[in-house]
Amino acid sequence: MTRDKLWGGRFTQPTDKFVEQFTASIEFDKRLYDQDIRGSIAHARMLGKQGIIHQDDVDKIVRGLQSILKQIEAGKFDFSIPLEDIHMNIEARLSEKIGEAGKRLHTGRSRNDQVALDIRLYLRDEIGEIITLLGLLSDALLSQAEANIDTIMPGFTHLQTAQPILFAHHLMAYIEMLKRDRARMEDCLKRVNVMPLGAGALAGTTFPIDRDYVAKQLRFPAITRNSLDSVSDRDFALEFLAASSILMMHLSRFSEELIIWSTSEFQFVELSDSFCTGSSIMPQKKNPDVPELVRGKTGRVYGNLMALLTVMKSLPLAYNKDMQEDKEAIFDTVDTVKGCLRIFAEMIAEMRVNERKMRKAAELGFSTATDVADYLVRKGLPFRDAHEAVGNAVQYCIENEMDLSELSLAEWQLFSPYFTRDIFDAITVEASVNARNVAGGTARDRVWSEILRCRERK
Repeated sequence: MTRDKLWGGRFTQPTDKFVEQFTASIEFDKRLYDQDIRGSIAHARMLGKQGIIHQDDVDKIVRGLQSILKQIEAGKFDFSIPLEDIHMNIEARLSEKIGEAGKRLHTGRSRNDQVALDIRLYLRDEIGEIITLLGLLSDALLSQAEANIDTIMPGFTHLQTAQPILFAHHLMAYIEMLKRDRARMEDCLKRVNVMPLGAGALAGTTFPIDRDYVAKQLRFPAITRNSLDSVSDRDFALEFLAASSILMMHLSRFSEELIIWSTSEFQFVELSDSFCTGSSIMPQKKNPDVPELVRGKTGRVYGNLMALLTVMKSLPLAYNKDMQEDKEAIFDTVDTVKGCLRIFAEMIAEMRVNERKMRKAAELGFSTATDVADYLVRKGLPFRDAHEAVGNAVQYCIENEMDLSELSLAEWQLFSPYFTRDIFDAITVEASVNARNVAGGTARDRVWSEILRCRERK
């Protein structure tokens, strides 16, 4: 018999050493120690309340688990690969410490519902931290938006100059994305925050357990309703990975803009030296390593989502060993998202904005051409005719290497008799920005009201 295994009763040969290493998860799931112990304490107290084990045993189990928690946090706990996972490592150590009482802890539960509980507790804790970090990044963006409420930059489509906008308006676009990211995390939390313990291996248990009591102890608002689904569900983890992938996509888009804006060709912003590195050969270089790495790390989060989707796609009910592959994808995504949010918030807070460069760029590239067309429409010309007239004016400027602002009134009137001297007031970048005084527009008053709205909701 393989007496070194807690499940070894029906086996007559020892586990192959490489199989032990290949199948063990302790090297990565040991980070669930806190959640595993919290769940075990709640389970033990329920067993005592229900009279399934004696209260003296409950007291010994709780004290023993609390002692093991302190031991792990002090770095004095030796994790064992032959014991496979965090659950069996803790349970074996508990039995060593308190004897027979420790062997009663696993009554009425399985590692299948135990790990489902641990992952839900872990994600609940981590999603809360991610929501907090989203708030910190939003605060940093809001502060930059407030400081740059009068900074005008070119807005782009197809990475070509389109229309003048406020830099604050551009930053507020990312705040809207982060709001949705937060809402997705909060909504995901509803599916995470359901208590699976009591499902057993797959069919429930013959013992008169009180699942609602355990849920209340662990602050779960609800329990799972089907034992098969309870142990085989990883939808909540996939939902978290999907929400994280969208969040990272937003950070990657912003990273791309920061990288472009930091170039000598743009010089719109300068990132603090604290978030950049130099070149080993080119003394002049200041490389935007942080946004580049965030952009790169987005791919690993996408990969984690695809990996777990692929693991789950063909699994019959209920638990299968394949599902052990969920943890590294979850852990890596949590670490990546939290790290990216934390460093991004700090980087944005220290970012310096070159208002002069932004404004100069906004005045180039015929960015007020749409305003000229709108001007003609207000004079009575149909929009399509106005569009053609301004297109002709732009072509004239290109051929003569000049900008719209450099045209004389006589030249304007070459393209339409509707042009009068007030055209010169209509084509400034300030006029262009403030003319868009609609809800969600880039006019200063609208942007400022959105900043205040976001501040009030904090």
